[in-house]
Amino acid sequence: MIAIARAETRMLIRNRLVAACAILVPVVFAIILIATQNNFGGSSIVAALQVIVIAALGVYITATTTLAARRQNLFLKRLRSTTVTDTSILTGLLLPIVVINIIQLAVILAVLGITGTAPQNIPMLVLGVLAVEALFLGFALTTSGLTNSPEHAQVTTLPVFFLTFAAAFWIAITGTEDLALIKRLIPGGAAAELIIESWNGIDTGAAVSLLLPTLAWVVVACVLATQLFKWEPRR
Repeated sequence: MIAIARAETRMLIRNRLVAACAILVPVVFAIILIATQNNFGGSSIVAALQVIVIAALGVYITATTTLAARRQNLFLKRLRSTTVTDTSILTGLLLPIVVINIIQLAVILAVLGITGTAPQNIPMLVLGVLAVEALFLGFALTTSGLTNSPEHAQVTTLPVFFLTFAAAFWIAITGTEDLALIKRLIPGGAAAELIIESWNGIDTGAAVSLLLPTLAWVVVACVLATQLFKWEPRR
């Protein structure tokens, strides 16, 4: 698994398109939001938008593209013919993507906390970020099964990307005083609210109820992935 992760890290850095999606674009997006955070209603709302968008770009789209590429060039098939387990193969391929994204988010949120208001409930904020990472990993495994090629990933990832961003933006702008249940049940909605409220100092007990919808979507995504994920090129 470690050898696969090291090799994948090298390939990630060498691939300019994937590296830009995983590293450059999220950083540029974060800089713009941090610089204009007062226009968005403060640090907590900017934090939620950053986590959702940066994880979607850096984990969901990048992982989907990576898995489609490795399947297309038969790399997945060759790895599966070895003694390495399926779990180790996927972990080795996806671990560098997740680690890079988490480091990015840690730095970006730290800068946001310094330049704006500091987060009040850091443990729940961390759980919220990890839940979002798990959510997009699950969706990446599912979507990659429907993706014929790395180029095709630019199309197949759009529905989930826009849905989660729209849910986060909807909650960030309007809150949850109206249509709270609907907003929280949309993928990304409850996660965005959890990050906003964790930043503002939500009680841990109340935060758990906001964590559950995201965890439910993680389970749904993983179940779908077991049915849709492909190890060999799609025909």
